[in-house]
Amino acid sequence: MNNTAEPEPVPAAVFGCIMVLGLPLNAVSLWILFRRHSLKSPNVVFMVNLAISDLLLTVSLPMRVYFYATGTWPLGPSACILTTVIYQKNITCSAILITFICVDRMLAVVYPLRSRHLRTSSNAWKAVALVWLFLVLVNISRSVSMSRALNNCTVPVCFDYHHCSTPFKSIWLYFYVVLVFIMLAVNIVCTTLVSWTLHSHLTDSAKVSNKVNVMLIFVMNLVMFTVCFIPLTVGMVAIEGTAVRPLTYLSAMNCCLDPLFYYFSLDNFWKKKEDVDLAMREE
Repeated sequence: MNNTAEPEPVPAAVFGCIMVLGLPLNAVSLWILFRRHSLKSPNVVFMVNLAISDLLLTVSLPMRVYFYATGTWPLGPSACILTTVIYQKNITCSAILITFICVDRMLAVVYPLRSRHLRTSSNAWKAVALVWLFLVLVNISRSVSMSRALNNCTVPVCFDYHHCSTPFKSIWLYFYVVLVFIMLAVNIVCTTLVSWTLHSHLTDSAKVSNKVNVMLIFVMNLVMFTVCFIPLTVGMVAIEGTAVRPLTYLSAMNCCLDPLFYYFSLDNFWKKKEDVDLAMREE
């Protein structure tokens, strides 16, 4: 892999802005979640892991900014592969965890009693562990493919390693596309069920006091999928080369949107841990 290329100020500036916003937002969110919230709530478990995933993405961005700003990569193929895998992992991890949050909230609203044995912190941690294990296995396969591509590359690319790849699409890419659209369908179904329940089974006063707060999570889930995940998913199949780069900007923005939409918009985000635990018992 050649270590020099022409500097590209646009991607350096975009990723730099995402890093500057995403790093403090997710660091503060994670601190507040640990300090003020109990990990006995499955929703908090998913949010904590979502914040960790987003924080890992922002930590991987400085070297990406350096590469595009200077056109040099001094750390070798292994470091390039590691930072790329961390970056790509966030998209899949965020999509899965957002879907988990959506399903958890749907069960709490639509099936509050029947879902109590499912909506436990123990089950949430098991689900999260499976997600991280799945990502590790997938990224091992990706790392091998990226290593082969970079070793055979004669042009100076690190994060644009697809220039050196074989022309056919990886089977993991099609699997990821199917997975993202399945998760989108799950989010749409959950949103529909919750909306129907709020309109049909709650009193007028309950609708006024709860509907906005509950529906906000589901609306933001759909916004995240349609803005950050779906465009890149389609683009990876239909677009070749650097033309897909603007879509990667959108996908990376999810690490900045997650704290704003999921954490700071929730009423109980700033409450003390004791108040949140009481709300959980009442739920």
